[in-house]
Amino acid sequence: MRAIEPWVEGPLKTFMTESAARVCLIMTGAGQVVAQHGFTRSVDVMTAASLGAGIVASTRELATEIRAGSFGAVVHQGSRLGVYLAPFELPAAPWIGLVVFGPDTSLGMVQLFFGRMVDELVRAAPRDEPHRDVLPETFEDELNASLRTLFGR
Repeated sequence: MRAIEPWVEGPLKTFMTESAARVCLIMTGAGQVVAQHGFTRSVDVMTAASLGAGIVASTRELATEIRAGSFGAVVHQGSRLGVYLAPFELPAAPWIGLVVFGPDTSLGMVQLFFGRMVDELVRAAPRDEPHRDVLPETFEDELNASLRTLFGR
């Protein structure tokens, strides 16, 4: 389990244990990774964060375009794996959770324990800090290294 914000670790660990999910990624609304569990390669984390944030943004814009208010979570279920992608509000800014789960749990269990994790995060979130970016100082170097790996340069 890796978390940039230490107060995220406890709720994420509890969620992973209770939900039996395989992978979880917590990110800001802009796709900046705050915590993750289950990914083995940083390039996978970055790709999932980018795609997840893009899907949430696209879904939000689609809801605005058709005057539907808000759609909330996005769920995709395949024969072996499911993905639960849900935006949520913290005191300082919107965040997103991306959860991959298998047949050893259910969408309902993931939703239940995800909601509990969000409640814990809201309680644990610092209230006196202004919103700040959570990118590490080495982000640009890591991004460039990942891009070289992806594109073979």
